[in-house]
Amino acid sequence: MKPVILILGGGTGGLMTAHFLHKKLGSSCRIIVFEKEEKNVFAPSLLWLMVGKRKTKDVYRSTKRVAKKGVELVSGNIEKINPELKSIQVNGKEYKGDYIVISLGADQKVVNNLSGKGFDFFTLNGADLFYDALQHFNGGKIAVLISSLPFKCPAAPYEAAMLIENAIRRKGMHDKTEIAVYTPESMPMSVAGKELAGAVEQMLEKKGIKYFPEHQFTEADFKTLTFTNGNSYSFDLLAYTPKHICPEIIANSLLVGKSGWIEANRNTMETNFSNVYAIGDITFIPLELGKPLPKAGVFAHYQAEVVANNIAEKIKGGTNMKTFNGSGQCFLEMGDGKAGYAGGNFYGSPLPLVKMKKPGYWWHWTKVMFEKYWFFKYF
Repeated sequence: MKPVILILGGGTGGLMTAHFLHKKLGSSCRIIVFEKEEKNVFAPSLLWLMVGKRKTKDVYRSTKRVAKKGVELVSGNIEKINPELKSIQVNGKEYKGDYIVISLGADQKVVNNLSGKGFDFFTLNGADLFYDALQHFNGGKIAVLISSLPFKCPAAPYEAAMLIENAIRRKGMHDKTEIAVYTPESMPMSVAGKELAGAVEQMLEKKGIKYFPEHQFTEADFKTLTFTNGNSYSFDLLAYTPKHICPEIIANSLLVGKSGWIEANRNTMETNFSNVYAIGDITFIPLELGKPLPKAGVFAHYQAEVVANNIAEKIKGGTNMKTFNGSGQCFLEMGDGKAGYAGGNFYGSPLPLVKMKKPGYWWHWTKVMFEKYWFFKYF
């Protein structure tokens, strides 16, 4: 009887796990992907969508395309999970596997009265609506708010601010507009170190974007943001990140640790349950500096490759096991057709070893080509 591998989630991590497993095992196993969303959104493109550089249809593909020869897709919500028995229930039907890979990401929700006050640019609809509002914007104050920690893609709010500044300048409203970023962080992308944080701050300053670190958001009224330090700031247009939480089905299971997330082995991504793995945003992996590994698609991608390899080796009786070493990279969109590029080893000791390349047109076009490659290769 063929081994059965249950992959929970069809985002970056789940998609890549299925791809690598099928590549290694072919038809010798049964691979089943479970996903509730009908649209598979390429999240990095939402930043371009919110400033009109992409149309809505450009940034997603139908989740149905995840199903290919050798990969099954089941659409629906996961209703139960039993990691001991390696079984789940979806749409009232039980599925039992030999291996489970959990890649459900982080659920997102709007908190503290933000709903209706601005736009959640981490969603397809929010990014689209922000662009509509930007089209009718005639000057004033634009706020980019990081509503809570942690959030996925640490660079995204800073990219959003710089892309908005570029769009405003192209509309000839730079002198009539003030753009500000508000964050609970002590510095931008703080886990990557002071060098990268300083470079991002310089980028913001050069573009005239105000930066307010250590500002923990508490509430919003119609046109004002209030913070725990007693400060309040007015705005005319607001883009914000949602609160990221562990999906309820996992939060109420035996898989979750004290952090509120799945605390998988940082090298193998295996949980406390044999042959049950967790990858991507749903995990909590502490680094030596005391902060967790950032939530970013690049880590889910590399972790998926490790997990798929090791499952395949177990099934084939091989010994060529791999480990995830904490390496990762990201682009940093700046507007004007330019981008930065940072990467390194986040498992570095005693601090992550992350460096940033000189920003330029090359990195922007590299990201554009990666977007095209992603859709061509996997959909």
